[in-house]
Amino acid sequence: MEEILTLLKYLFLGLLQGFTEPIPISSSGHLLMAKELFSIEAGDNLSFEVLVNFGSLIAVLIVYWKDIINIAKNGINYIVTRNKQYIDDFMFIIYLVVATVPAAVIGLLFEDMIAGTFLGKAKMIGISLFITGIALWIIRNIRGDKNDGALTMKDAIIVGLAQAVALIPGISRSGGATIVAAMLLGMKQETALRFSFLMFIPVSAGTMVLSIGDVIQDENFNTLWIPYLIAFIAALIATYYSLRWFMNIMAKGNLKYFAFYCFIVGILAFILL
Repeated sequence: MEEILTLLKYLFLGLLQGFTEPIPISSSGHLLMAKELFSIEAGDNLSFEVLVNFGSLIAVLIVYWKDIINIAKNGINYIVTRNKQYIDDFMFIIYLVVATVPAAVIGLLFEDMIAGTFLGKAKMIGISLFITGIALWIIRNIRGDKNDGALTMKDAIIVGLAQAVALIPGISRSGGATIVAAMLLGMKQETALRFSFLMFIPVSAGTMVLSIGDVIQDENFNTLWIPYLIAFIAALIATYYSLRWFMNIMAKGNLKYFAFYCFIVGILAFILL
């Protein structure tokens, strides 16, 4: 019975992380609140976080694989031929690299401190969710006109800084802070969405690579590999369908509903937890 309960806990956490990762309601904040609300002790280690995030990464790669191949191919063509018809995709790659730097640097230096500051402090996460809701409300009716070819180095730096801010639990990353920044800078919804989730790929992949040693040395891995695997698969599937759903939401411009959700959950977290 205890083993079944453990499997269900990891399944729940995997689904929760996967579903909330692509949408602007903060996956990290929801995981921390769920653990505190339901007194779930599962998943309190780096290996679990790395694996479920890896599941989300694979889902994002599946959704955007055509864009990734096309951008990479055109970027290489520009380097080889210097044909200006490929320059937009080449610069898009440069901007993605630049945008990942702030989160990568701040994450390496301060992520443990940030996580420790918010651990067990659901009220602070509630405040962060409320801030996310305000940001989403501000951009709810914005319709930008910048496409991939109109992006600038300034845009990349600002969106990169927004991703760094989203290291704070409760501030949504891929579907939140970066999209808010991108749309405030005048990007089209499709461009903002693609840029945001393609930024997620190198940061998530880098975290995975840097954490391989910790995963290998995890003493719980031998006994919990089945729950870990279940959480990984659950996160992958949930992220895929959640991202597809969110892409439709973005196309219809219904971000205000996520703002309402963040307001409600943020207030409840501050009051009840």
